[in-house]
Amino acid sequence: MKSAMRARDAARLSAVRLILAAIKQKEVDERIELTDADVVGVLEKMVKQRRESIAQFESAARADLAEAEKFELGVLTGYLPQQMSDAEVQEAVAKAVAEANASGVKDMGKVMAILKGRLAGRADMGRVSALVKAKLSG
Repeated sequence: MKSAMRARDAARLSAVRLILAAIKQKEVDERIELTDADVVGVLEKMVKQRRESIAQFESAARADLAEAEKFELGVLTGYLPQQMSDAEVQEAVAKAVAEANASGVKDMGKVMAILKGRLAGRADMGRVSALVKAKLSG
């Protein structure tokens, strides 16, 4: 936040303040001090919200608002852990399916429970879910 203030980067400062406010709000609501994993969860939720907003703004032909959301999305992703590659995600899915002895789509919950702890913040769980479903269906 201080570097954004010093650089007089109002847009980045605004995005960082949004992040800090969301973290503080979660701490106040739950009356706890957030762990790193909790902070990553808050950031992931914010990223998901930005992606949904971008899609809605683009469908409504509001490029100006979509660009603002894209900028915030870029700032948010900068604070998330390094994302896993597709190959790494597929390998993790294969291992989890083997560990859970999953045989069909009915076992998807078991596999996702294993993967959620391992991939939180490092992969888009929507994409992971689609990969698990494809693997269990095929």
